[in-house]
Amino acid sequence: MLDPTRWTSLHARYKDDRPHRLLALDGGGIRGLITLGILERLEALLEERTGQSLPQYFDYIAGTSTGAIIAAGLARGLTVAQLVDFYTSCGEQMFESSKLWERVKFFYNADPLKAKLQEVFGAATDLSPENLKCLLLVVAKNVTTDSPWPISSNPDAKYNDPTRRDCNLRIPLWQLVRASTAAPVFFPPEILHWDANDPSKTFVFVDGGVTPHNNPAFLLYRMATEPAYRLNWRTGEDQLLLVSIGTGAAESAGATAAAPNTNLFSALKGLPGDLMYGMLVEQDINCRTVGRCTYGAPLDREILDLVPREAPDYQAAPIPLSTDLGRRFLYARYNADLSKQGLAALGFPDVAPGQIQRMDAVENAPQLLAIGRAAGRQIEAAHLGPFV
Repeated sequence: MLDPTRWTSLHARYKDDRPHRLLALDGGGIRGLITLGILERLEALLEERTGQSLPQYFDYIAGTSTGAIIAAGLARGLTVAQLVDFYTSCGEQMFESSKLWERVKFFYNADPLKAKLQEVFGAATDLSPENLKCLLLVVAKNVTTDSPWPISSNPDAKYNDPTRRDCNLRIPLWQLVRASTAAPVFFPPEILHWDANDPSKTFVFVDGGVTPHNNPAFLLYRMATEPAYRLNWRTGEDQLLLVSIGTGAAESAGATAAAPNTNLFSALKGLPGDLMYGMLVEQDINCRTVGRCTYGAPLDREILDLVPREAPDYQAAPIPLSTDLGRRFLYARYNADLSKQGLAALGFPDVAPGQIQRMDAVENAPQLLAIGRAAGRQIEAAHLGPFV
């Protein structure tokens, strides 16, 4: 039984025991425009089939890094078009690495990005239920404690108790979003004060993309269903839907046996991005094995896409969703393949993979949005099973 004094304006929506729908958004800098391009298609499909907006349809939205910006915007009730405008107008301030010294300059002064974020998300807006259209989860890394910090708006969560002086719900939403752009090396960290009267409750945060949860999908599933997080939503193929959206991905070429040292420098330079890619794939595999995958690109040549099929053959027909396989949730994963072959298949044969894969190349914004829109054509209502 939910306490209406805690859940306030969200109580009527969440008080009944019913199936739930989750949305998880990856990190990836300016490549968040790919996510937005895909979300355009999902937004249109849901409005056509259900008459609901994204935050009305999804009960819990999670995001890491650039995904946190989009997730927070959706939870506040912004449309995809409004978020595209935000990225277009603020992309340089949020993601362009050449702006580093400007951000350092404004670190303790009148940062123009701070003013813009307060304008968009609200200067006094925090994670209290009355400020959001649905539940929100933001992933950041606390470098003071050297640990991932998933910050949820669930009113019943342990650290959201309003009697606590360090209640998570009181953290300004704009500041969480600002912390989500604090990519190490590129941007200065963000300092958040949980309790102004207790210095031990002041922490330094950087981009959640450097945690294992750059793809926050499996984390979101856990936080929605594990009793310790105090939501304890039911699991099952007819009880829980999880949709995960990426910012584009591609494996990077490494050294070969014939020339083991040729790409050594470039491999070291690209190590952070390679680690992020490996972690997001691992979380994707977790979701496809614990949940029932209805759609997703092949992950490798051995496991392929992990969509349950009538025969152990990639060409065999998927098992109908009317046959319950006993998995914990339905799962659909949408992303854009940013390899040369993948870009060509999406209709962009002349786009250079090395350039478009950069997470700080703001000049790529129009192409990134176009690529996302092309990738959005993957989405079909059938992937969402009984949830539409």
